[in-house]
Amino acid sequence: MKKIRFGVVGTNFITDWVIAGGREDERFELVAVCSRTEETAKSFAAKHAIPHTFTSVEAMAASPWVDAVYIASPNAFHARQSIACMQRGKHVLCEKAFASNASEVRAMIATARKHDVTLMEAMKPTLTPGFRAVQKAKDGIGDVRQYFACYCQYSSRYDKLKEGVILNAFNPELSNGAAMDIGIYTIYPMVVLFGRPNRIQASGVKLYSGVDGHGNVVFSYGNGLCATVLYSKIADSQLPTEIQGESGVITLDRINLIGKATLKQRNGKTETILPATAHHEYYYEIAEFIDLIQSGRKESRINSLENSLITIEIIDEIRRQLGVRFPADG
Repeated sequence: MKKIRFGVVGTNFITDWVIAGGREDERFELVAVCSRTEETAKSFAAKHAIPHTFTSVEAMAASPWVDAVYIASPNAFHARQSIACMQRGKHVLCEKAFASNASEVRAMIATARKHDVTLMEAMKPTLTPGFRAVQKAKDGIGDVRQYFACYCQYSSRYDKLKEGVILNAFNPELSNGAAMDIGIYTIYPMVVLFGRPNRIQASGVKLYSGVDGHGNVVFSYGNGLCATVLYSKIADSQLPTEIQGESGVITLDRINLIGKATLKQRNGKTETILPATAHHEYYYEIAEFIDLIQSGRKESRINSLENSLITIEIIDEIRRQLGVRFPADG
C-alpha cells in the first residue's frame, strides 16, 4: 500500500497526538519536522524517530521527501505556511482554526485549486465515528428545533494573564482567543449539521490583551431552527450538548470529543448511539486526509472547504460584534 510521506510544522503536544493517531494508519509515514530553531527540530525528531529536520517551511515544502504537510503552528501563520506548501505541490492538513480570518481562508482555497492539491482543516470531532452516528441519528428525531453546544474550559494561561503576562493563548498577534481556540468546536459541527445560519447575535467579554475570554452566541436559521453555543477559556462548565427535535432529543457529553451519546424518543425509549471505537481520537482525521489524497479528491465531504469558510466567516462576525480585531485583519 502506497504510503503518504508527512512533514509536520510545529512541535507542541497537539502534534504529538496527531502523530500517535497517524501511526495507527499504515499509510502514514512521518519523514520531516519543521521548527523555528534547529535545536527544537532535532529534539522533536529524536523523540519521534523523524529522519529530516527543517527550520524553514519553504525548505520543507521544496523537499522531494515530503508528499503532505500537517501544520500546527499558531493561527496567524496558518495561511502563509499552507500557501507556501501548496504552491510547491504539497497537500495540506491545517490545524483549526484554519486561518486568522475568512480572507485568508479564501486565499488558501484559491491556492489549493490553482495547484490541484488536497486541503483540509484538521477539525477532528466531525470525522469521528461518534459524530457520524449523530448525523445518522438526527434523521430520527423529526424536525430539529434547537441545537445547543457548550465548551467552557478554564485555561491555566488565564492566571498568567491576570498577572499581566500575555501568553500565546490570549495574544491577538497570533490570532488567538476563546472563539478561535475552543468556540470553534461548538460552531463547526453546527455548520456541518445545519449549514449557514441567517442571523448571528453574540455577547461576551473582551480581555485587556485584545482577545475574547468567553462568548454566548445565538443563531437563527429562519426555518424554525435556533442554535445557541457557549464557549469560554475563563470558566468551566459541565453542560452537555443537545440536538432537540420534535420526536426526540440527542444528548452528547462533550461536543469536542464525544464520549457518550444517547437518543431519547418522546415515547421514553432511550438508546446509546455511540459506536465502539478502536482507534486514537486523531486517527480519523489522518485517515480521512489520506483517503482524499489517494482517491484524488481535493476536499472532504464533511470537513469541506465550504464548511471551513462558513465557520471562519461566523467567527469573524462574532469577533466584529465583540470588538476583537487581529493584526492579520489589516
